[in-house]
Order: sequence, then C-alpha cells, then structure tokens
Amino acid sequence: MKVLAGDIGGTKTTLAIFDVSEPRPVSLQEATYQSAGFDSLESIVSTFLGGVSGDCAHACFGIAGPVSANTAKTTNLPWFIDGDRMADSLNLNRVSLINDLEANAWGIAALTPADFFELSPGAPGATGNAAVISAGTGLGEAGMYWDGEQHRPFGTEGGHADFSPQTERETELLLFLKTRYEHVSWERLVCGGGLVNIYEFMLSRRGAEPLPAVRDAMREGDPAAAISKAALSGECEHCADALDLFVHLYGAETGNLALKMMATGGVYVGGGIAPKILERLKAPGFMQAFQAKGRMEPLMRGMPVRVILNPRTALLGPALFVLAAGS
Repeated sequence: MKVLAGDIGGTKTTLAIFDVSEPRPVSLQEATYQSAGFDSLESIVSTFLGGVSGDCAHACFGIAGPVSANTAKTTNLPWFIDGDRMADSLNLNRVSLINDLEANAWGIAALTPADFFELSPGAPGATGNAAVISAGTGLGEAGMYWDGEQHRPFGTEGGHADFSPQTERETELLLFLKTRYEHVSWERLVCGGGLVNIYEFMLSRRGAEPLPAVRDAMREGDPAAAISKAALSGECEHCADALDLFVHLYGAETGNLALKMMATGGVYVGGGIAPKILERLKAPGFMQAFQAKGRMEPLMRGMPVRVILNPRTALLGPALFVLAAGS
C-alpha cells in the first residue's frame, strides 16, 4: 500500500510517498519545501503530487500545532488546515492530521538501535509509558501510553506550559522575557529562538556587546545556529554560557515531561537541535537537570533517556499511523 506522509514544520515541509508493506516504510518519492514560501499546506501538497507517478489513496501529516477534529491552526505559520476538506480537493480517500510530536512518537517504532544515542540506560528491563520531546523551530512534547503490549502515542501542547525558574539567574531570565512576551512558556527558551533569547539575556545581564563575527553571522543566517557554532568552537564565552544554560533548561523540562507522563519506559529527545549539540548533551548538565527532581530523583534515574539521531523519524511516523489505523 502507498501512503502520502508529511512532516509539516514551521521552517520546512517534507512530503513523501511510502510503501508501507515492509516492516520499515520505504520511501518511493519525496521532496522538501520552505514552508513560508507557500500560503497553505494544500498548495505544497498539490505541487508535490503534480510530480508523483502512481496513485495514493490515503495521507497523514504531522502538524506543528494543536490538532482537533482533524483540523489544525499551525503555531508558527499562518495556516488553517482542514484534513477532510483537503481530502476532497485533492481527490484522496482520507487525509489524517496528527500533532508533529505524535508523528515523531509513531516513527520511533521504525527505528533501529543505530538511530539513537543513549544518554542514560535507566533501570534494566525498563517498561511502561514513554515520552518524546523535541526542540527545533518550537518545542514539541508527546506521550506514549503503554497498554501492556505496545505504545500508543498521543500529542500534547506541553511546550506552551509556564516556564518555572529555579534559581536567581533563571528568575532574572523570566523577568527579562516578560518585557518581550505576555506569556513566557518553555518554548520561549527551549527551541532555536529560545537559544537566541538566552544569549541576548546573557549580554544584557553582563552589559556586554556581541562579538562582531557572531553578530554578523546572526544577521546573515540562522541566529541560533550562529550562536551554537560560536559556543561549540569556543569562539564566544557568552555563546558558550548561553548554550550551557539552554542545555540545562532542556534537561529540566525533559524531566518535567517525564514525571507527568510517568515515563518509566523511556524518554526520547528528538528534533533538529539535539543531534547538532550532542557533545553538550553528553556532558553532565543535561542529565543532572533531568534527574534533579527532589524526592523523585530515584525514579528519574530509572528512566532510559535516548537522543533520536534519525532526522526522518517525524516523516516515518505518519506513514505508520495510517498503517495502524487499518487503511
């Protein structure tokens, strides 16, 4: 069976036709588009299908935003998506919309051990619920309920929960961001734009000016990538400190999610940022923040924590969702 699957992000949209007759879906054709270059998801899908050979009856798209009644309003794009309407206009039997982190969670089943880096093994034979957290353009979170035989993914909007500072410096960071945003959520800190916010806070707190090379790189390309590069190379002390705080906060919120999901079966760190800063995640800061939950620290130590290295996980997920739905 052929399935149209899509990973719909605030920055880019990747579409693929998968053959789902194999245990791991096989991509037959795929393409990536800059999301902001189109006025709707439907226009991207129409462009893609115009160059596809062969029929495809069912589609599923992982959407960066809340999904309700098979509709979605994207968080970081001015799109409203109606799956049923898309099915009619594109002449497909069905179009299913799922949250992008739910898509990520579905995709984990298609991965192999080589697709992960283990930050912590957790308790031997750990089972139970699992959780997925992904920092990229935004911060996505999902749960995976363990029914006794398999995981059943579900999406959340936990990344938009209130940021909760734990130190004097983090309280200063919250107050700094309150001058910019009416509501300071975890997504304002743990994502690409969040790293930029933390870096600018560091400069403001220290009364410092950005290094000319870093300032120019931020203007000419992806600001978060420029900060991360300068931090990892040791070029900029402020960038390095910003990245260290970013990693700490990423670990803290990952632990928060794990507690709320009772993720004794494991926690998966996905998204585009984690593989790029893997060396920083391997350092003690991330896991220390993850496990620092007071009386719950022994519970946290028993939870396996793995970084997803395969960038196609969120694209594989929608194909597996269609298969599980019995289409």
